[in-house]
Amino acid sequence: MDKAFFKEMELLLLDMKHKLEAELGGVTRRDVRSKEGFDAEFPDYGDKEDENASEVATFTDNLALGRTLEGTLDDVVAALERLQKGTYGKCRYCQKDIDERRLRARPESSSCIDCKKKRLSKA
Repeated sequence: MDKAFFKEMELLLLDMKHKLEAELGGVTRRDVRSKEGFDAEFPDYGDKEDENASEVATFTDNLALGRTLEGTLDDVVAALERLQKGTYGKCRYCQKDIDERRLRARPESSSCIDCKKKRLSKA
């Protein structure tokens, strides 16, 4: 992997980070007291029973979506940190290079396909 590839991945990861933060802002609010850093907002549609049911359904959806987006954002931030440390593109389990095709498909990857398959088969 050359410098041009790493620069391309850095730009892609930064773009992903900004998009994820924007998406998170649409369904959550930042909360420094929260362990995760974000909390889903509870919508206020009104006081009628059907409006209350809609509020709960929306909150539940936003909670799940927020957790998924936050997990992906954490992976992206970790990948950017690995780029800065010079460890990006190395599998965290076997220390071999991660295939460029995998990194292009999922730039935040921290493991090679073989190690990922092994870990998933154990789960």
